Amino acid sequence: MPPLITRDEARRLGEIEDRAGIEALVERAWRARVERFGDATDMCSLVNAKSGGCAEDCGFCAQSKYAEADTPLHAMMEPEQILEHARAAEAAGAHRFCMVTQGQGLSRRDFDKVLAGVRLVAEHTNLKRCASIGHMSPARAKALKDAGVQRVHHNVETAESYYPEVSSTVRYEGRLRTIDAVRDAGLETCVGGILNLGETREQRVEMAFELAAIDPTSVPINLLNPRPGTKFGDRDFMDPWEAVKWIAIFRLILPDALFRLCGGRVENIGELQEIAVKAGLNGVMMGNFLTTLGSTPDEDRALFERHGLNVARQPDNGADPRPDNRSGWLAGETPEPVGALLAGAADPAAEIGALDVHLWDPASQLRFRRKPTVPPRPDGAPNRGHGRPTREHDEAALAGAAGAGHGGPER
Repeated sequence: MPPLITRDEARRLGEIEDRAGIEALVERAWRARVERFGDATDMCSLVNAKSGGCAEDCGFCAQSKYAEADTPLHAMMEPEQILEHARAAEAAGAHRFCMVTQGQGLSRRDFDKVLAGVRLVAEHTNLKRCASIGHMSPARAKALKDAGVQRVHHNVETAESYYPEVSSTVRYEGRLRTIDAVRDAGLETCVGGILNLGETREQRVEMAFELAAIDPTSVPINLLNPRPGTKFGDRDFMDPWEAVKWIAIFRLILPDALFRLCGGRVENIGELQEIAVKAGLNGVMMGNFLTTLGSTPDEDRALFERHGLNVARQPDNGADPRPDNRSGWLAGETPEPVGALLAGAADPAAEIGALDVHLWDPASQLRFRRKPTVPPRPDGAPNRGHGRPTREHDEAALAGAAGAGHGGPER
């Protein structure tokens, strides 16, 4: 479906400042969302399957080798580790699971591990499978599909006119080629970006209409969570009402896309996340993000339940596909291990309490290492925000203090 508003109207809506005007816009976006998707939701969770040491210079990312930031590191996960995180995501209520790696391409060995992980997730869970592994060839896109991936994520990040400020080593045209390869392989596309990188309101409208031309199945919206020691490390958080306004505008420009709110939502929107849901969201990235903390799954589900939306797992995502499954994937039956576990338990309530659910947690599962040397950024821009406190380091410090308290006799 074409956009519900014109570029000129989007520009005018982008200038709204008063809360009453934004609330009226939210109601309009809510009607568009309910008309197309009813009470269905699309809750996603991810695992950072390979982190740190990225050779690219994206200005928002602490994983870049050009960032003067503590680098979150771990090597490519084994397929069995990927499955462990997928099972935790399913137990927490996610509908789909995304395997994410740093950089713009994987070695053959690491790519094979992703394929093996996908096969395990397809065999042992009822989750829909997504992957985000950087640029890829048509052959790799087909290999992902053959392994059981249904949707591939690859952001454009920002408007094309602002893109040179975001990265000089990853070309915008290359991102579009990857999206084309994904679509040509018969896979669904997940394409979005990040707001508050320094773009103008006009460029936000530009990005939304560029996304409308791409026509992705899913649009993840991220809000910059400034990382100390990155190019954008000193930017302020986005005003929460401004963020809600732009979610609603994007919904009206992309009425048929699945919208999910991802990184930076806790820091930027905070208590207005429930209003953001009404601005047109189909789901959120549940739990944590690649290198930053999110919310608990219970908190995430409650955001949608309070609007009367259905966040429950369905008995079979294949036999009874959700409205979010527009391309008709997952024909036939798939296993439901969590339900099977509880159905066979003498005391389901006790069994739920005994489930050892470990969602991806960057505060405890990543090692943050300071780089001994950092090359100058290719675009010549300085890194900023040094010493800025983050939730992740605060949580890690608390965990370390708690562990030290249990590690030996008091002195």
